[in-house]
Amino acid sequence: MTRRLLLSYLALTALVLLCLEIPLGFVYSRGELERVINAAQDEAESVSAFASLSIDAGRAAQDLPDRAAHCAERIGGRVLIVDQSGDLLATSHELSAELSGAESGNPASWPGIEAALRGTATADVRTSTIGGVEYIAVAAPVTHGAERLGAVRITVPSRMVTERVQHVWLLLILGGLAVLAAVAVIGFAIARWTGRPIRELERATQELADGGPATTVAITNGPPEVRSLAATFNRTAARLEHLLASQRAFAGEASHQLKTPLAALRLRLENLESDIALHARGNLDAAVTETDRLARMVEGLLAMARLDESAVVREPVDLDLVCAERHRAWAPMFEQRGVRLVLLGDYSGPVLAVPGAVEQILDNLLSNALRVSPPHSTVSMDLRRPTAHERRFPHRPLGAARVELHVTDEGPGMTEEQRRRAFDRFWRAPGAPKGGTGLGLALVQRLTHASGGDIALRPAAAGGGLDAMVRLAPAGATTVPPARRLETTAAP
Repeated sequence: MTRRLLLSYLALTALVLLCLEIPLGFVYSRGELERVINAAQDEAESVSAFASLSIDAGRAAQDLPDRAAHCAERIGGRVLIVDQSGDLLATSHELSAELSGAESGNPASWPGIEAALRGTATADVRTSTIGGVEYIAVAAPVTHGAERLGAVRITVPSRMVTERVQHVWLLLILGGLAVLAAVAVIGFAIARWTGRPIRELERATQELADGGPATTVAITNGPPEVRSLAATFNRTAARLEHLLASQRAFAGEASHQLKTPLAALRLRLENLESDIALHARGNLDAAVTETDRLARMVEGLLAMARLDESAVVREPVDLDLVCAERHRAWAPMFEQRGVRLVLLGDYSGPVLAVPGAVEQILDNLLSNALRVSPPHSTVSMDLRRPTAHERRFPHRPLGAARVELHVTDEGPGMTEEQRRRAFDRFWRAPGAPKGGTGLGLALVQRLTHASGGDIALRPAAAGGGLDAMVRLAPAGATTVPPARRLETTAAP
């Protein structure tokens, strides 16, 4: 905003300066030219009067050359005096120096002198080029009473006018630049002062968007529109913070309060086992299973509520160590189901993640994979570090220079539509095994995004199944050691 305001001030000032200085420059140029022409006309009339007296007294040959030389020296130009027939009476320079491309032969045929010899009342003013220099030529008749005695022509170099005009234009340009510089300094200060409320609103909005607290913005500064916007933002931020706090409190409190009755319900169901007939044991087992499912759902809701309440602080996490530890923890359960669990991949090093997030991500992904994997199948945990090209150019392409964690199973897999909806809360794929809550992948996505990463579900490369790919950023510019292949297997 500051830049746009400053550009607006400068553009408006430049427009005003152009509208003022350009006409002023042309007016001065025209006035300076008219001043020089008027001065030359006055000088021509003075020489004409002197020539008239000298010719009438018969002293033209003695007086006129000195007068012409003196006048030419005073005005810095040239003086030419001829009689009525065009014969030369006096000149301040050689006659050849007075000739231009259109002036040759008898001076009586020259345009300015020809008009003066006819006794024209107005002087003939023209601009010619003599010797490569522009001149202003003024011709005046020499008369004595009604008798025409000759003509006087005075030429003044126009470079004097040009130099003065150029000097004025230079002063106008420098003055305009000085005004623009002053406007830039003053305008920058005004723009900063004007944009301060907007910048405060921007900072508060950014903090709110990043998950920070709703900061109240002062509404006493700036124009009325900005103050109204600040007041609206304060109300919106307060309402949003209240809604989020209410949502987090409800999810946390409801999840926490449900844990105790669910545990009591499961205990009572287990105590009924000895009193239930054998043919009704199936219904009892189903009730216990649903109770466990509700307990896991409550745990998922509580985990999400805690994630919303806690500040997202990413820390370096040893991904290799976490994967190895989760492999050891899950291996016995996979063995009981007759499923092969394999850990393989390259040394990946530390990654940035929310503390505890990687463990929960792996637990949910492995739980889902185990639930859908048929006996004698394989579930693999594959670590892939960034390639040398990705580490050298981490800004391209999107998602490059990230460590990839793949959890691949050989289950039925998902269609494209199902993969798009898999991260929705409480959504479960048609025909999914019993016991799921529909919160696992939603929690995995939340934890991955909170850790600055992303997750995608893709079809497995071969043999059906699903490939859950989690990408996390490496922790700092650490030196990655040579590739070290990890391969750990848990076989039934």
